[in-house]
Amino acid sequence: MGSFSIWHWLVVLLVVLLLFGSGKISGLMGDLATGIKSFKKNIKEDEPDASMADTTMAPPAGNLPPPGVHAASTDASRTTVRTPPGA
Repeated sequence: MGSFSIWHWLVVLLVVLLLFGSGKISGLMGDLATGIKSFKKNIKEDEPDASMADTTMAPPAGNLPPPGVHAASTDASRTTVRTPPGA
């Protein structure tokens, strides 16, 4: 009951051939092969992303002070103060 014998698979193949016919199955396999070839071709032609093309490192958008250092925000109305834990 765990696995099928060769006879089971031959009967399944025969039923599939009778239902769909050999012409339709070969056409489907040809379409599948064409799709795979097209996919591989497009992957090879694909240019690297713009983010991958830039090799220079841009400076970070903002500098964060290390933990425990008091830092003032660029906005004058808002100030961020960090104190070390336990202080």
